[in-house]
Amino acid sequence: MKEQSAVAEVQSFYERYPYPRPVDDLEGYRLRWQDRGRRRADFHLYWPDRPFSEDRTILIAGCGTSQAAKYALRWPAARVIGIDFSATSVRHTEELRHKYHLANLEIHQLPIERVSELQTTFDQIVCTGVLHHLEDPEAGLSALRAVLKPDGAMHLMVYAPYGRAGIYMLQEFCRLSGIHASDDGIRDLIVALEVLPARHPLARLLREAPDFRQEAALADALLHPHDRAYSVPQLLNFINDGGFRFGRWVRQAPYSPLCGVIAGLPQSPRIAGLQAMEQYAAAELFRGTMASHSVIIHCDDRAARSQQICFSDRAWLDYVPVLLPDTLCIKERLPPGAAAVLINRAHTDNDIYLPIDAPEKRMFDAIDGERSIGEIVGGGPLALGRALFERLWWHDQVVFDTSRGQPRPSRAAAQGRSASLGIG
Repeated sequence: MKEQSAVAEVQSFYERYPYPRPVDDLEGYRLRWQDRGRRRADFHLYWPDRPFSEDRTILIAGCGTSQAAKYALRWPAARVIGIDFSATSVRHTEELRHKYHLANLEIHQLPIERVSELQTTFDQIVCTGVLHHLEDPEAGLSALRAVLKPDGAMHLMVYAPYGRAGIYMLQEFCRLSGIHASDDGIRDLIVALEVLPARHPLARLLREAPDFRQEAALADALLHPHDRAYSVPQLLNFINDGGFRFGRWVRQAPYSPLCGVIAGLPQSPRIAGLQAMEQYAAAELFRGTMASHSVIIHCDDRAARSQQICFSDRAWLDYVPVLLPDTLCIKERLPPGAAAVLINRAHTDNDIYLPIDAPEKRMFDAIDGERSIGEIVGGGPLALGRALFERLWWHDQVVFDTSRGQPRPSRAAAQGRSASLGIG
């Protein structure tokens, strides 16, 4: 009974304050994703070892007001299904479906825990900003695993604790001072935030997060009736206990001891010698500002291993680098010896950038999404090429298409494997 009451409370919250704020114009988004290179880079973020394909089934679990419509626009050849337990969110998504004639989109009012009722399995699941609001996140994760195909991939985003310390302080302040999720409560909250001390841990987020200029976002962050956050070790335990295996961070540079100011610490060699998961935990503690974690996860060890990027043997020579769309090549005001500095605009930490010298820039400029690293390096020194492309990968400048020479199983064989596992 208590669990049902908590679910009803969260559902009522989103009926009153739908999030994200409803939009009726996705034209800019549609035009941006018409770029095949952008779609290809996104595909190989999930599946380095597969040839690029756009025909797949995608579940947007907890789709809010527009996320499912955006994915249907992004992947017009895919079958996209969005679910959300909020009737308001479903209604806004239906309006976008009709406006943009999204014949590839289905939308259902359905909680994540009942996703099996769709009687469909998925190549890709996107669940961002949802599980941390559930009364039982483990049940939600288990339900999603049951509908993910054995070789599928899932994008999961959950809150992180250290970067949200100020949010949790204000949540408790609101509870103690009687500020509730209502129109009057939001007005009272805005008054309080306008005089928030400049050194309060929340002040930076208020300055930097554009979402916080919207009432629905303030309600979602500070007046939500239920949320929790996961540190790196807690998240990895959550993933493993749910039957998934870690694949990669969506943006991995902030978690790496090879990138940014962490690479220059006296302790950096010691951190680099830790197990990978300990490295990620150390980076989270050192940076201290991560407000969320975004990961790509897989059903089992075999699926996760098949997507791993490795520079320890010569297989990397056949990798085809694909530039990420947020990559910027800066050629002005350079540090000594640099021919350019590479920046990924998706990073929020301003210490993460990659200087490259003239020989490295020639190789970088040769990236066209078609040539392998071996073809780009040509007769040049292999050690230089290996070092550059490993750094590009860790700094989120490229993803790799590793499918050359890796025959995929036939559709019949794949279906037979799915049947043997009781899926499909």
